[in-house]
Amino acid sequence: MPHVVLSEVNKLSMLRALENGRYLSMGFRSWDLYEYPLLQNTTKHSWAIKTATQLEKPRYVIFALQTGRKNVMSADTSRFDDCKLTNVKLYLNSEVYPYDDLNLDFGKHRWAILYDMYARFCKGYYGYEYLEPSLTVSTFLRNGPFVIIDCSRQNESVKNATVDVRLEFDCMENVPPNTSAYCLIIHDRVIEYNPLTNVVRKIV
Repeated sequence: MPHVVLSEVNKLSMLRALENGRYLSMGFRSWDLYEYPLLQNTTKHSWAIKTATQLEKPRYVIFALQTGRKNVMSADTSRFDDCKLTNVKLYLNSEVYPYDDLNLDFGKHRWAILYDMYARFCKGYYGYEYLEPSLTVSTFLRNGPFVIIDCSRQNESVKNATVDVRLEFDCMENVPPNTSAYCLIIHDRVIEYNPLTNVVRKIV
């Protein structure tokens, strides 16, 4: 376990901050998972996921489909299915991500854009210097695929009280029976912590 050892000057400064009872700000990313338990047997779907506050706007949205694995003990629930997905759009009020259609076709092996989105997510979220994701192309296709939408570059000058988060996705054929949809929303979170009183205040 790595430890940080402060120099005497920094240690004195830290002790003074603790004695003053000041709150320490800590920022991190919060993960919220949403599930659509049973999709209708159609090719076009619209999923109103949530209404978020301005401070909880998504930065990344991860979307995946899974067929016939929920509550099945013998099934590998860590794997997802393509369900002949052709396009996914994320709507934050009137803003749409991505701007262009994905034009997926798994039968013709047109899914490279999904792996590119995943690789860029690894670089942006984890801070990889190079595009070196942990999943290889074959592993990504076997365990997924999933769609990662980067909505971190939003127009911050437009301030709305709430943000409606909605997903629209199309499939080449009707989705199979017992298909569920999953959406993982990653957004910013800031808390303040008082070491003397152990009080935690949620700021964002």
